[in-house]
Amino acid sequence: MTDSSFEQRARRIQWLFLDVDGVLTDGRLYFSENGDELKTFSTLDGLGIKLLRRSGVKVGILSGRKTRLVARRAKSLGLDLVIQGREDKWEALSEWRRQSPVPLEAIAFMGDDWPDLTIMTRVGLSLTVANAHPAVVERSHWQSTLGGGNGAVREACDQLLRARGDYERLLSDYIAPPGQDTVGESEPKET
Repeated sequence: MTDSSFEQRARRIQWLFLDVDGVLTDGRLYFSENGDELKTFSTLDGLGIKLLRRSGVKVGILSGRKTRLVARRAKSLGLDLVIQGREDKWEALSEWRRQSPVPLEAIAFMGDDWPDLTIMTRVGLSLTVANAHPAVVERSHWQSTLGGGNGAVREACDQLLRARGDYERLLSDYIAPPGQDTVGESEPKET
């Protein structure tokens, strides 16, 4: 996909839906001796999601598995919607759209494996991770350079922010203005 085609699609996006295992996590399932499930999430992805939401794009999770860990992570990020335990992701998205009629071209989805293709091949923008299944890569509009759970979602969020023209504006909130308490600025100048 060309950069201009990606940007055109990205500017229409109102919602980004994310798969969890393999996208927000590295795809591995960890179980303790007691049967507790463990997952790791990237703080880079978390900030990327928060920035994208600040730019006006709503973010939701759509996962085939259901865990309290995912609900807790979603709450900490202030996500707009969490749909878990739905193996037929297309049916789950269709049910939601009957209540919230968002056009398909205004939806982006980031997935990594075959169950995600039911949505990815229908929405306005399909995104995937560096370590996605080849059939998913082949059918995606964009692929990260990073693997799932390792900043891939942040990379996608940054791409969407750039295409929408919001990246530099949001970045400026984190950079000290020239002359305000920066190293070298507060030290006396030699004469």
